[in-house]
Amino acid sequence: MTEKPLILVTNDDGINAPGIRTLIDVMNTIGDVVVVAPDSPQSGMGHAITLDSTLYAEEVNINNGTHKEYSCSGTPADCVKLAIRELLPRTPDLCVSGINHGSNSSVNVIYSGTMSAALEAGIEGIPAIGFSLLDYSWNAHFEGCKKHVKTITENVLKEGLPNGVVLNVNIPNITKDKIKGIKVCRQARANWVEEFDKRKMPNGKDYYWLTGKFVNLDGGEDTDEWALENNYVSVVPVQFDLTAHYFIKDLNTWNLNDTEINSA
Repeated sequence: MTEKPLILVTNDDGINAPGIRTLIDVMNTIGDVVVVAPDSPQSGMGHAITLDSTLYAEEVNINNGTHKEYSCSGTPADCVKLAIRELLPRTPDLCVSGINHGSNSSVNVIYSGTMSAALEAGIEGIPAIGFSLLDYSWNAHFEGCKKHVKTITENVLKEGLPNGVVLNVNIPNITKDKIKGIKVCRQARANWVEEFDKRKMPNGKDYYWLTGKFVNLDGGEDTDEWALENNYVSVVPVQFDLTAHYFIKDLNTWNLNDTEINSA
């Protein structure tokens, strides 16, 4: 009998979020599941880890599941680190993170706790996928995601991923019959034009709410933003190596070791 793959499931919206409950349901049809997820929402946490306080992990049972689940006091990246080093019986065959409530396409991947958890697994040499649905509502409908989540997961388990590469998967917020298919894309060039809503507390102290508008600066038809706008599931291979390899040759032409410049 072939051993089932061991799948680590995590997220950044918290262990009780509907998105992760849907992801758990799908993963239970594929392999042996262990959940290690934050005990509270950690959206926008990026790749933060806990250094100056203690971490806690409590075994919980939600919806009478037969798999193991741990509620962790840390960040999404903490959850993956703790799972690999302390909580899992062996190194997982796959880590899946999500399903996030909201987009992690384009530049959003930088801020994403969902994707940082997947990248943390990638750093450890574990194939990983981050899944997101373009609906920020807590009551988002995830049923339409299941088919595509399962297809992509099974392909990763079958084909594997290059060392250090993880997949960033975003799913448009439309009914499943309107999804045209899955597109492999590059990350769109975009940014947030941010504003701060300045207000005053009763004691006169200023405080700020961050607001902003997402601006797509990329007109390409091979991007994740284009795919999502045209009703495709986007799949972007991403990596934690942030080296700008193309610029190394030019940078080496600088007079970085010129003693006259350095002594000026």
